[in-house]
Amino acid sequence: MFKKILIANRGEIACRVAKSAKALGIKVVAVYSDADRDARHVQMADEAYRLGPAPVAESYLNIPELLNAAKTSGADAIHPGYGFLSENPEFVEAVEAAGLVFIGPPADAIRAMGLKDAAKKLMEESGVPVVPGYHGSNQDAEFLKSESDKIGYPVLIKARAGGGGKGMRRVDDPADFFEALEGAQREGQSSFGDPRVLIEKYILSPRHIEVQVFCDGHGNAVHLFERDCSLQRRHQKVIEEAPAPGMTEEMRSAMGNAAVKAAQAVGYEGAGTVEFIVDGSEGLRSDRFWFMEMNTRLQVEHPVTEAITGQDLVNWQLSVAAGGKLPLMQDELTIFGHAFEARIYAEDAEAGFLPATGTLNELKLPELFARIDSGVRKGDTITPYYDPMIAKVICHGETREAALAKMSLALEKSQAVGCTTNITFLHRLCNHEGFAKGEMDTGLIDRELETLTKPTAPTKHAFAMAALIELGFATETALVHNDPWVSLTGWRHWTAAQQIAHLSWRDEVTEVVANRHHDGSLTVTIDGETFNLQILSVDNNHMRVDFAGQITSADFFAEDTSLTLFSDGVTWRFDLPDHLAEQDDNTASGNAIASPMPGLVRAVNCKPGDEVSEGDTLIVTEAMKMEHSLKAPRDGVVAEVMASAGDQVEEGVILLTLEEEE
Repeated sequence: MFKKILIANRGEIACRVAKSAKALGIKVVAVYSDADRDARHVQMADEAYRLGPAPVAESYLNIPELLNAAKTSGADAIHPGYGFLSENPEFVEAVEAAGLVFIGPPADAIRAMGLKDAAKKLMEESGVPVVPGYHGSNQDAEFLKSESDKIGYPVLIKARAGGGGKGMRRVDDPADFFEALEGAQREGQSSFGDPRVLIEKYILSPRHIEVQVFCDGHGNAVHLFERDCSLQRRHQKVIEEAPAPGMTEEMRSAMGNAAVKAAQAVGYEGAGTVEFIVDGSEGLRSDRFWFMEMNTRLQVEHPVTEAITGQDLVNWQLSVAAGGKLPLMQDELTIFGHAFEARIYAEDAEAGFLPATGTLNELKLPELFARIDSGVRKGDTITPYYDPMIAKVICHGETREAALAKMSLALEKSQAVGCTTNITFLHRLCNHEGFAKGEMDTGLIDRELETLTKPTAPTKHAFAMAALIELGFATETALVHNDPWVSLTGWRHWTAAQQIAHLSWRDEVTEVVANRHHDGSLTVTIDGETFNLQILSVDNNHMRVDFAGQITSADFFAEDTSLTLFSDGVTWRFDLPDHLAEQDDNTASGNAIASPMPGLVRAVNCKPGDEVSEGDTLIVTEAMKMEHSLKAPRDGVVAEVMASAGDQVEEGVILLTLEEEE
């Protein structure tokens, strides 16, 4: 076994690998960018080395600096994690040329599976079923359009390099083909340095089921069963589970054997995932699954496989890379219960899943009954430079129903303040009727998007509790009624003490009037409705209130200009209005486009004087690895363009203006 390894990654996966390595007595070397100097993965390591500035090209993709850190530290091997250089065959060869061990597959295996078109041809030759489509080298736009017409719409345009949903566009209408092709090519070029694409038939009732495979250098290969990753948004996985609902032993055997065959066809070693698209329109059938791609690394969702098999896949990686045989053979692997993983991201689901940034002023995750894999802590800042993941929540139960109930509760108890997250969205998804029954496909989230992302207006009880907190009623000292000084708080000679709170939610201000009466009782009036209430307890930012016989509780976090309330899986942020602040007239009137988040301008599709129509894509920005199209707010004429492709812009900066309407 290795004595010391360098982890060529950051965040959650770097922490995950470090944990298993340390448990085996292996020393850990971390690397970091300037933005990550005080990051959790750095503090977990035995030693750490600076790579460079925050941009990934100057830090986590800097191969010479990574190898220099490994050589200086005396590491035996390098673990790539996932993302960054984990599927870069040139990096593998550079590691081996430096006399180090790469904890992953051979470079040739990565190359064979790295280009989707070549991989599909290889799979066809190996007897693995593949999705109908065009996987050739002709990249002429008109030719690709004609091939799509032959395949029949809808089709999926996919960047032939990379993964993670980058460079992928679904086309339902032939008229939209060329715009979608241009977007896929541009994103493929920016993400993987390769604009070439392939075309696939889009399966109308698709499920995304993948198989975890493992191979060693002694000719042994196994699969560790399947994971269902059908709950996706923009081809990004949201909630994963294992095993797949409705899976039969016949189909599990067929998919497992196909996955192992795919890995062996490229001389694979280490951990890998073979992804299949499955037609779920008539249940799971062994003749209705097709190879999509192979991820030649450890997957983000590997913990659900660990949960149902009882195995540590990072331990397996370390053992195999050190020359050992697989710890278990196929007939020794068994499924125990059911597991789910939910990915908590810094993103605004209500605003089209825009990535969010900010400092985590509060972060509470339910570690007592869920496994939490995270690379951040309270006080850390989510920056625009890297993936916006905050944590993965993993729950295991004896049955699917038990595991899902745990996940729903875990998300209800998860709290983050200072950065917008998708926690409420995930909680709603866990409680979706169709998902609860195991009836889902990759289009479920898009079909139910309005229901899953519609803002939940604060209840009267929520407004009341927020007002009590803001006005100082909900403090532990305020509840000490036998303290003579506290009992004088709010005292009035003739009438009840009245205080008024103004709470802003989504830019709408609600007035709440609170009255403390001579006998110590409280009443709160909201929109003409009055509640008699009693604060039962306030402890560790948790309050319980009796509203005339109905007891309601909530957690809260108060800041200088805002108050966040958590109750029943919903998060409400109340702002204290700044009446002096005025919205920019130009933006408010629909005459301008502003950057919705910090990011990079990828494309500018217009110039001053151009006539545009409402909904036209005028500017394309990129943040946290995802492209965002900024569209014309109305019909008009472009007055001024203040950004160019390649510009790094901050949130709220005006990028383009339209001429004033007559």
